[in-house]
Amino acid sequence: MLAFIVRRVLQSIIVMLVVALVSFSLFNFVGDPINNMVGQETTQQQREQLREELGLNDPFAVQFARFVGNAVQGNFGISYRLARPVDVVIAERLPATLELAFVSALFALVVGVATGVYTALNRSGIISRVIMTISLIGVSLPTFLIGILLIWVFAVQLQWLPSFGRGDVVDLGGWRTGFLTSSGLKALILPAITLGLFQLTLIMRLVRAEMLEVLRTDYIKFARARGLPDRAINFGHALKNTLVPVITITGLQLGSIIAFSIITETVFQWPGAGLLFINAIQFVDIPLMAAYLVLIALFFVVINLLVDLLYYAVDPRLRFDASTARGH
Repeated sequence: MLAFIVRRVLQSIIVMLVVALVSFSLFNFVGDPINNMVGQETTQQQREQLREELGLNDPFAVQFARFVGNAVQGNFGISYRLARPVDVVIAERLPATLELAFVSALFALVVGVATGVYTALNRSGIISRVIMTISLIGVSLPTFLIGILLIWVFAVQLQWLPSFGRGDVVDLGGWRTGFLTSSGLKALILPAITLGLFQLTLIMRLVRAEMLEVLRTDYIKFARARGLPDRAINFGHALKNTLVPVITITGLQLGSIIAFSIITETVFQWPGAGLLFINAIQFVDIPLMAAYLVLIALFFVVINLLVDLLYYAVDPRLRFDASTARGH
């Protein structure tokens, strides 16, 4: 187990370094940030002085080494546009993104597993066919169009829910949350559904396919022959074995929800880190853009590591293969 963890951690470090290198390299060619930081009346000498103060005249290797060294310490420099520490700016916006991602993932997981199991056990029913037909919407329509449709129906026509913003928030010692206010909870509904619908569809179809496959195995037929009740067979045996691959997909989708919240946050003007990244691109705010991508990569790496460990703990075949390898 220890060797497995060490190997995964080393792989994660390599991935983080590659992501940092790629993001930092790309963003150094998207434009000159000095043009967005000064006015037209700024002289060339003042521009060069500012470039020197920001370290933009240093060789690329020096800039990247400084970026990695500071990033390890949690220091991502100063935002060119906001003139504030990047880590402070992201820390202010991150709670909104994480809360939206958490609610979206919970919605996708609970509804996806439930509908997947139902459509597998009642695959010939009318309701199952309707669910499978509706699920095509989550796969076919782009996220921004789903968000616009939900806004038009529930915010414009029915006027049940707000169309933008986060609502009222409560400051819990540096973490501003909307979970404790009614307007905050209402504001979460539409963006959470928009962001989680695609993942819900994937989870539902995966659970359905895995459930149908497990139900055709010999040990399920043997359990039926022994006279076990359907509830015990479906949920005690079939669903338990179905959830093993679902764990992996769900973990990857959680990282995708955080990474792809940019579109949803833009449509609903959700004040999260994704919207902050979009604004940073417009102003060529290199420290903010690089820090955001490194942060998203860190989320993916940590989530994948946890999924691997959970998969290792749930699936006894992996432990058996590892022990067999050590024996040889």
